[in-house]
This record gives sequence, structure tokens and C-alpha cells, in this order.
Amino acid sequence: MASNPAFNRLEKDAQSGYAGFQGDGARANPGNNVSYAQQGAAHSMNPQQLQDMYNAPTAGPTDTGRVTMDDVIMKTMGLFALVLGFGAVGWIVASQNQQLGFMLLMGGMIGTLVLGLVIAFKKTLSVPLIVGYAVLEGLFVGAVSQVFEKLYDGVVPMAAMATVGVFVGMFLAYKSGLIKVTDKFRRIVTMMIFGYAIFAVINFIFAMVTNTPFGIGGNGMFGIAISVFAVGLASVSLALDFDMIERAIATGAPQKYSWLLAHGLIVTVVWLYIEFLRLFARMRD
Repeated sequence: MASNPAFNRLEKDAQSGYAGFQGDGARANPGNNVSYAQQGAAHSMNPQQLQDMYNAPTAGPTDTGRVTMDDVIMKTMGLFALVLGFGAVGWIVASQNQQLGFMLLMGGMIGTLVLGLVIAFKKTLSVPLIVGYAVLEGLFVGAVSQVFEKLYDGVVPMAAMATVGVFVGMFLAYKSGLIKVTDKFRRIVTMMIFGYAIFAVINFIFAMVTNTPFGIGGNGMFGIAISVFAVGLASVSLALDFDMIERAIATGAPQKYSWLLAHGLIVTVVWLYIEFLRLFARMRD
């Protein structure tokens, strides 16, 4: 299993062989990458045309409509630009109108939760939904960042730098083999994520009902310990995300899945940033 619903959906599709991706010719001729139509066209070619086709370079992932690392990078940068752009909008609105900023915060949080579940469980992959998620996520991040910065001056740049540092560190640790993502590792981390997700919902309700900053643990040592755990869990989740991207490329996932991979990575990065905000704010108190 993967680190978030988006990657869970991709893994299920991979196990089913990305059903519906291949054309009718490929399905009618299992074990052969050349369809009957292509075979008929080959028979109608003259010797020179056949030789030219034989000498042509082997089709790469891009030519066959498969996911490549470039696809994932470009889609991730595009979605990240949306998050930053609408994050700036959320920041400005929240700084000028506190009530409207709170509406953006709550609306963005609820909207991303709903859209995230739709994206994860919808039978067909929808790029507009993924783009819409990035827009809502940006508004939420901008509004919540403004709230934290107003209450705890300086925590936003600290959280941003810490997020970048952890992202780079986890990527290097994963690529160097320092962190190895095994099936057991993946299962343990995924169960911990699901457990923390349940705790986060309970904690949010507790904080709203009791009007306690940060919810369970408050800003004491127990609360700080919770935030440290959450930061560590989000950091480790990045390794699962990197692993899923490599696995999708290795298994020949359709090119459209680059949107899902980029979406999953952005979700984890934003989660890590929010947890850093909470940690630094708790430490400030």
C-alpha cells in the first residue's frame, strides 16, 4: 500500500495491469506488442521501408505513452506553482479580512478532503479534479500560514525552509539506499499514517469543542512530542512517494498517471509543511 489514497489507487491499478490501457489489437494478440493492424501494414511495405523501420531506434516510454520521470517532474512543478500562486491569494485575503480568511481555511480544508477522496476512488482519472485540488490546497495553505504567522511571527519561513531541507534530505537518503522501502516498511508506515489520520480527526474535534490550541497535548511537552512524531511520519512518507514513482515508471504505467503521482507528492509535501508549522508554533509557546 502507498502513503496516501492517491497512491493506493495507482497501486491497485498496477496490480490489475492498468486495465483498459492497451488497445484492442494488443488484447487480441497477447504476448505480442504488435497489433494485427500493424502486422498487416508491415506486409504491405517494400524492402527499403522494412529496413528503415528495422534501423529506427527502439520506442521509449514517451513514444509508447508511458510515465517518465520528466512527466512526473513537470506535472509536480505545475501543481506546485498552482499551490504557491493560490497560496499567495489566500495569504493576502486572510491578512486583509480575518473572517474571509477563516472561511478560506475551513473551506479549503473540507474541500481538499472531499476532492482527495473523489480523486482516490473515482474509476477514471480526472485531471481537472487534481488541478482543482491544487487550487483549494493553495487557498488553504495561504490562509493557515497567515494565521500562524500573525500569532507566531517567523514560523512560516522556518517551516518552509525545514520542509525544503527534509525533502532534499529524504530524496538523497532514498536514492543513496540509506532508506530502503520494503513491503514490510511500506505496511508499517501506512498503518501508522492511517492511525495518525484517525487521531487527527479526533484531535480536531477536541480542539474545536474545548477551544484548546493545537488540541490534545496543547503546547506542552506531550503536544510537542506529538508534533515531532507527525513531522517524522510525514518525512518517511516521502520515501514511499519516491518509491511509488519509481515503481510506476518500472511497471509501465500510462502517461496520464503522472498527474496522480505529482498530486500524491504535493499532498505529502503540504502535510509536512503544516506539521512543521504546528511544531514550531508549539515550541514558540
